[in-house]
Amino acid sequence: MLYNSTENKNEVVSAAQAIAQGISKDGGLFVPQEFPKYDDAVFNQLLELDYKGRAKKIFADYLTDFTQEEIDDCVEKAYASEKFGGDNPAPLCCKNYNGNEINILELWHGPTCAFKDMALQILPHFLTKSLNKTYKDKDAVILVATSGDTGKAALEGFKDVDHTKILVFYPVDGVSPMQRHQMNTQEGSNVNVCAIEGNFDDAQTGVKKIFTTPEIAEKLEANNMLFSSANSINWGRLLPQIVYYISSYCDLVNAGKIKLGDKINVVVPTGNFGNILASYYAMCMGLPINKFICASNSNNVLTDFINTGVYDKNRQFYTTISPSMDILVSSNLERLLYKMSGNDDVLTKEWMTKLKTEGKYSVNDEVKSKIKELFYGGYCDDEDTQKTISRMFMDESYLCDTHTAVAVAVYDKYVQETNDKTPTVLASTASPYKFSKAVLSAVNDGKELPNNEFDMVDMLNKISNTDVPTPLLSLKDKKSRFSDVCKSDEMPKYVLKTLGVN
Repeated sequence: MLYNSTENKNEVVSAAQAIAQGISKDGGLFVPQEFPKYDDAVFNQLLELDYKGRAKKIFADYLTDFTQEEIDDCVEKAYASEKFGGDNPAPLCCKNYNGNEINILELWHGPTCAFKDMALQILPHFLTKSLNKTYKDKDAVILVATSGDTGKAALEGFKDVDHTKILVFYPVDGVSPMQRHQMNTQEGSNVNVCAIEGNFDDAQTGVKKIFTTPEIAEKLEANNMLFSSANSINWGRLLPQIVYYISSYCDLVNAGKIKLGDKINVVVPTGNFGNILASYYAMCMGLPINKFICASNSNNVLTDFINTGVYDKNRQFYTTISPSMDILVSSNLERLLYKMSGNDDVLTKEWMTKLKTEGKYSVNDEVKSKIKELFYGGYCDDEDTQKTISRMFMDESYLCDTHTAVAVAVYDKYVQETNDKTPTVLASTASPYKFSKAVLSAVNDGKELPNNEFDMVDMLNKISNTDVPTPLLSLKDKKSRFSDVCKSDEMPKYVLKTLGVN
């Protein structure tokens, strides 16, 4: 299987090249030239396998330049039961909200308590093997822009991995206190963290600019280094996310909740569009999906786009209690547009250029119609997010984080509008303890909150009688290692200085 750039079909690379490079030289994103097709016979095989077995099958169909032994090694190391608290790293939990059953796909049982672990525990293994195939003896410099969860998950995944260095940029006021503490206390000799003055979009734009600046790439080349990415612009980040949607479907069939061939709905809280795109790619492979319900917070650029066909980032930016979704430039939407336009790289590049130069673009009626047919866009503000957390806890004794609550609230609106009762999988993206203040405020009956983040964790633990994840408890007495702050236009200089490159 080969991959090409969304903005230049003539740039064709292997899977290993796509993963090692991270992003196309022209700034486009790598996409598979075709999707493996899974019929009932393949799904019947998958039904007999555990999560690791399903992952191995799916990866083998996409990473055709990897040996089966290499894929097996990656999977066994990434999804070890001690890392995810059991043999199924993505369990389903069935709950009821406002009279509607929801199968909550808990994606936060990994070492950093967020869904990014599902991909970022395996990406370092993919990357090191890819480097050996394509750029032997070079060191990879992993640049990451994060709105909170990707940063810590990437730092943990790449910590002390040979021939890699990782630099993470996050918006100084755009992450939760727990997310900030997770990143700034990160161990490892090859890691670095820096806050930027600005929001996530500024960080993401800065990283993309560094990637596509020839002068910087030449300096790295002279020092035997190359850039790569751990953001979901990297195919090696996106591919593992396909697995948990297919695996959850198999789990529903095995549990007798649906029959093989029955359609499901998928609900995903998303900002950068990667997590929901992975479910769309699963459908392209044959997973029976009826509707993709795209849940946003007050930064509802995706909601408006799905409903109007106009993507316009020229709007107020909100800092919300679901900060991982505080994004106005959804990078992975580019991959959807490429597919929906019939793999039209010229048209995709035209839209992306307009986004960069004018801050907006409009898709044609055909693409708009295709998106509207498959996707539902809805959003939820902070007040409704907290109401949803409270109701879920009161009615179901289930504690959910702020991002999961956005998804629950938007799904409730969808059902009210459509009366669609299709069995539903809802992606739960983080432990509630990563956002203790907001979650605690929703369930503590108006009591005064402690000032200290870890006192809030203790209080939430007592009120909810739920376990605090061990990785978060271990942070309590850790001292910060990183405190750098820079402006977004200073990011290139900061990267070169940190790497010791002149």
